[in-house]
Amino acid sequence: MPSAVLYSPEEVRKLAAQDTIILIDVRDGKDFAAGHIPGAVNMPDIFTYLAETTQDGLHSLQEKFSTLFADYGLDGNKTAIIYEDALHTRYGASCRGYWILSYLGYPRVGILDGGLNAWRREGGALSTEATQPVRARFPLCINHALMATRDDVYAALGSTTTKLLDNRDSVEWLAESSSPYGVDFAPRKGRIPGAVWIEWYDFMKVTDNHAAFRSPDEIRALAASRNLNPDDDIIIYCFKGARAANTYVALASAGFTRLRLYMGSWNEWSRDPALPIEGGIPKAAAPYHQN
Repeated sequence: MPSAVLYSPEEVRKLAAQDTIILIDVRDGKDFAAGHIPGAVNMPDIFTYLAETTQDGLHSLQEKFSTLFADYGLDGNKTAIIYEDALHTRYGASCRGYWILSYLGYPRVGILDGGLNAWRREGGALSTEATQPVRARFPLCINHALMATRDDVYAALGSTTTKLLDNRDSVEWLAESSSPYGVDFAPRKGRIPGAVWIEWYDFMKVTDNHAAFRSPDEIRALAASRNLNPDDDIIIYCFKGARAANTYVALASAGFTRLRLYMGSWNEWSRDPALPIEGGIPKAAAPYHQN
């Protein structure tokens, strides 16, 4: 992961003045129209897209997003800066945008640290004007090392070398709800057998609706409490790969180097009755401790 991932509002202002960035707002169209960072484009698909990790599913993901990013002028020279309301809103959508662009091989991508809330807090202006981007040729170069497919996860079941990290909300981990979109949104409730759990919120500190990632030392200590270490081969999953992308950014910032994201996540896994699930009290080595 590049050293510069989180960009402060001041850094974004300077880059915007130099016309060297493209700002991508992942909120829904209604919120975007009500007010966004001047010059930003709107791509709610980053948040809403449900991926499948079959060969056809990956091809569809690659084609869809490389086309969208080309439409918005990402040519490999300008830096793409993704933002949402804050790092802990919309289930990590800005980090999902960062991860998707990284997976597609885009060389310059970052996240607005603190999101739109931080932009406003530091006096940043908002606009309701629509931006008309100029289409460019997107430099597609898939980074396969970032993606875990359903087959990869299945192969990791019972593995002593690959670790699974579930970072969904506690009601999903405990098989009380199938998704954040409704108790029965997905056909099955539970978790992937053998996964350990750290709720995605735990990697952040939230004060006055401002979320920031914890320090690298704190992140490593939290991961170590689940027997996850910086050199481990780790596959992260949630419901659709947004919260998992938030955790990916957190762990990568703390020096974890062998991270993959299962983009299909529970939405894909739960829809195949042939794939095993675990419910009830967790059986993984690091148990869930309810407050």
